[in-house]
Amino acid sequence: MTDYVDAFRDPAAARALAARVRAAAAALPPGRVARLMEVCGTHTMAIGRAGLRRLLPDTVDLVSGPGCPVCVTSPGYVDAAVGLARRGVTVATFGDLLHVPGSETSLAGARAEGGRVEICHSPERALEIARAEPGREVVFLAVGFETTAAPVVSLAPMARAAGVRNLSMLVAFKRIPPALDALARDPDVRIDGFLCPAHVSAIIGADAYEPFVAAHRLPCVIAGFEPLDILGGVESLLRQVAAGQARVENQYARVVRPGGNRLAQRRLDECLEPADADWRGIGALPGSGWRLRPEWAEFDAERRHGIAVKPGRESPGCRCGDVLRGKRKPTECPLFRRGCDPSRPVGPCMVSSEGACAAWFRYG
Repeated sequence: MTDYVDAFRDPAAARALAARVRAAAAALPPGRVARLMEVCGTHTMAIGRAGLRRLLPDTVDLVSGPGCPVCVTSPGYVDAAVGLARRGVTVATFGDLLHVPGSETSLAGARAEGGRVEICHSPERALEIARAEPGREVVFLAVGFETTAAPVVSLAPMARAAGVRNLSMLVAFKRIPPALDALARDPDVRIDGFLCPAHVSAIIGADAYEPFVAAHRLPCVIAGFEPLDILGGVESLLRQVAAGQARVENQYARVVRPGGNRLAQRRLDECLEPADADWRGIGALPGSGWRLRPEWAEFDAERRHGIAVKPGRESPGCRCGDVLRGKRKPTECPLFRRGCDPSRPVGPCMVSSEGACAAWFRYG
């Protein structure tokens, strides 16, 4: 039986939809180039894998934004994690963060020096490690957007219920809506519409973008990850831009609900409270992150180990910050393919499986 997903990858349907995209672009004012930003690393990879940019007319500029959680993590956070590993703490992390450079080295470098760095495919693995080694401190690197924040922060109530006292989290969660607001206000970044992140939207809901659209009069379309999903989202954005309209459209209704995932939202509210956060390439944004609530302070690695995440140093010549803001395309970085590639990454955008530079390197 044919998988239903195949219908979203049909080449003939894609060609027909691409023609509709070109027709929508033709309705733009003469000389106008619509700059549309996808704010999801999975979208970035899907666009490259399917070769969708080659189907778009020259009047449509599809740019990548800060949709990769590893990429927007500051080098100072990596420095803090490396410092913990060097102190004998077992650092547990998702694999994407292993090779992200800090000011001096990466977690991979710290592991080569003898530090304990464990790769986890789920947060529960960190709990298993802590249980297996009750005499050793374990710190899980809690990095991610709304998508992963709820399951990761669930480690705190799980550990408390299990009586595990040697597990904590170094929290660097980020919230997407404040980042969209910062991009809309940035005079150096002109974006005409946003292809909103599908994974994040499944948690926060389509309604979460209404205040942003009302404040900035910029269209937002939520789309899935298949080629027809993305082309349909681009067409909808172009039609809104050409008509001078701005509204939220949910084209991923098979997954995303208006109010989002209430269970995940309750867990976030139970364990976390809003906090300022530092975004690579964007800077410090008020209320754009989370920290553990005081009642869960025993699981806060910064408090537990007496450390603080301080500003770090970017790699010289790396333009990941500009790529994350949509100011440059990956190929406009002087290091792209010239000293920076997936085997020797200089910046996080070349490291992550959701990084824009990695997508452009792999798919052209």
